[in-house]
Amino acid sequence: MRVLLIEDYELLRESVAQGLREAGFAVDAAADGDAGLWYAKSNPYDVIILDLMLPGIDGLTLLKRLRATDSRTHVIIVTARDAPPDRVKGLDLGADDYLVKPFVFAELLARVRALVRRAYGAKAPVINVQDMELDTAGRKVRRAGREIDLTAREYALLEFLALRAGEVVTRTDIWEHVYEFNSTADSNVVDVFIGHLRKKVEGPGLPRLIHTRRGHGYVLGGAE
Repeated sequence: MRVLLIEDYELLRESVAQGLREAGFAVDAAADGDAGLWYAKSNPYDVIILDLMLPGIDGLTLLKRLRATDSRTHVIIVTARDAPPDRVKGLDLGADDYLVKPFVFAELLARVRALVRRAYGAKAPVINVQDMELDTAGRKVRRAGREIDLTAREYALLEFLALRAGEVVTRTDIWEHVYEFNSTADSNVVDVFIGHLRKKVEGPGLPRLIHTRRGHGYVLGGAE
């Protein structure tokens, strides 16, 4: 899943970005409102984490301009401004959640995960596809009762496919939601990671779970 972090305080920005990446998210980060708005308008994101007191365009103005483009990306405001009028204004302008600094990173992570699930219409933290169980909170995957060890990138790819189980997911969809803006990976990297996933989740004696739709993309679950 892909997240945009807009935060001007460098230490916090780097710390949160690193934590999100370790949790399996692809993260783009901006240090001011102008850059943040450019990123938000130029790329698809599953969640935007937005500070309010930013250089250049302030957070509330950024949010207002973003919603004026009919963007449906979920936004969580993370700010030191904790007065009720600030919360009300942020939510009324289109924010989906509001978290006050200082915060515990685990709580921010839980809120981001909840917004990602909401974006794809999934409420429960556990996603079941045939005999596979994917725990989005614990980032654990089991198939036929056996736990599967995945890298952060493999897990992110599988989670994206699971959230859209039964749908054809194009390589472009995967690239836009699993990789960062400045990724230097080459064009066949999606196919390579799909191959890695298949080796891990489709062991001997197990039916195929990831199907190729030639010329279109991939489908998790369903028949060949």
